[in-house]
Amino acid sequence: MTRCSWPPGRRPGARWTPRELRHSFVSLLSDNGIPLEEISLLVRHSSTAVTELVYRKQIRPALQAGAVAMNRIFKPDQET
Repeated sequence: MTRCSWPPGRRPGARWTPRELRHSFVSLLSDNGIPLEEISLLVRHSSTAVTELVYRKQIRPALQAGAVAMNRIFKPDQET
């Protein structure tokens, strides 16, 4: 199980706002490798473009991981 830390400026026991809960939900899913399409469906967005726009900070690591994988796949041969 992944341990969650309190958001900056939040003290233990304080009430979470709906916005904080939703953003935390998206962050946790993204951090654990859930595809953007599934996250978009779970938060009931009309498209993945909406999810990317609203949660770009939360999903950025997942997008960067995809770019790293593509670079590895299409890396030019070093032997020339």
